[in-house]
Amino acid sequence: MGAPASVTSPMRLLLLPLLLLLSACATTAKPGSDTVFIVVRHAEKAETPANDPPLSAAGRARADALAAALVDAPLRAVYAPPTRRTRETVAPVARAKDLDVRDYDAARPPADTATVLHIRHAGQQVLVVGHSNTVPALVSTLCACPVLPLDEDDYGDLYEVRIRASGEVRLTTRTF
Repeated sequence: MGAPASVTSPMRLLLLPLLLLLSACATTAKPGSDTVFIVVRHAEKAETPANDPPLSAAGRARADALAAALVDAPLRAVYAPPTRRTRETVAPVARAKDLDVRDYDAARPPADTATVLHIRHAGQQVLVVGHSNTVPALVSTLCACPVLPLDEDDYGDLYEVRIRASGEVRLTTRTF
């Protein structure tokens, strides 16, 4: 009866790394999965205070519309610069998906932000919100394609950059 105990102990040692490996694989992307970055500008902002305004009533409605537009998206992360209007824009999405809003520095070069997003979220879908002067450059960097600038009054554009495992990149633009 002593033999089964000695056989069980080495088997447990072998099973632990196997279980850890299987657990890690369950939380990472499947090989061949698309990486999808959904990038939007923050919604309409209030007039005051000038330095860090919240969303206006129209902006809050647009934030809710964004959540409705992404209800079926299997988002794994939500990113926003640490300003009220950007964080309030993605709050309904983050709440619906039970995700924390992660900070990023919109003043950093878009290539730096794109690199971090690619490394952290290969094979996943991610929502990123920015500003009228940062969204086009970030989208252009993610898709390696030209993107028209946004005017101060442009709201509601949603850019989806889909990167296939083969390296093929597709940019789709729609409104919400």
